[in-house]
Amino acid sequence: RNTVLKCPGSESRNLTIEEVKCPHCGEIEEIFSNELRVKCHKCGQWVYKEQAPSCIDWCAKAKECIGAEKYQELRGFKTEGVGSGK
Repeated sequence: RNTVLKCPGSESRNLTIEEVKCPHCGEIEEIFSNELRVKCHKCGQWVYKEQAPSCIDWCAKAKECIGAEKYQELRGFKTEGVGSGK
C-alpha cells in the first residue's frame, strides 16, 4: 500500500482569518492563516501576525517539505522579528 504523506501545515483549504491591530496606527487588519504579513489599509505599514513555533524551527525535513524559497522566506521573517515593520 502506497500512502502519500503530506504536511498538515500545507493544507490551504482550511484557511482561517486572524484580526491583528496595526502597531503603527491601531487599525484592525485581517491576516489569513497562510500569510505572514499584510499592509495596513490605513497607514500603509506592514502588519505582522504573531508567530508561534512551527515545524521550520525543529524539523530536519522542513526545507524539503515546504520548498527552499518558502523556507527562506519564513526563516527570514523569524529573524526580522515580529512587528519590525521591515
